Amino acid sequence: MTTLALSIGSNIDAESNIRAALGALSLEFDNIRNSTTYESQAVGFVGDNFLNLVVLADTDKKLDEVASILKRLEDQLGRDRQQVRFSGRTMDIDILLYGNESGMYCGIELPRPEVTENAFVLQPLSELLPDAVHPATGLSYLKLWQDYDKSKQRLWPVDTDWPAK
Repeated sequence: MTTLALSIGSNIDAESNIRAALGALSLEFDNIRNSTTYESQAVGFVGDNFLNLVVLADTDKKLDEVASILKRLEDQLGRDRQQVRFSGRTMDIDILLYGNESGMYCGIELPRPEVTENAFVLQPLSELLPDAVHPATGLSYLKLWQDYDKSKQRLWPVDTDWPAK
């Protein structure tokens, strides 16, 4: 089994869409566990705040199959792929980590660059995998979060009743 780390975000009917995504993911993958959910302002555009979290799961599926499943799920939850890149979303699911893979696979850069760039990815990932080491930096995700310039992005935890924890 391979450990998969996913970033999940939404700013359109976010609670309902995240709940639906977590339910669907639990049907596709094993041992689902999620971080705290964080609210943050939109990054790169003016829009409603986002809810974001990171999910870990175990899978025996190949990376291209995982990517197809996630794209299909985003589409089922109303993702409009004609929108500009930085805009509101019903659902955005990104593969952050696929085991210990590092480099380009199936058109996906692993670990995903957003891991070290965005607080709404790094903080929840550091909760779930504090001692895991980012291959490019050689630093743990917890150390990366401790060193992150928190003035760049403000985020705050929100109470949720998601099924996995």
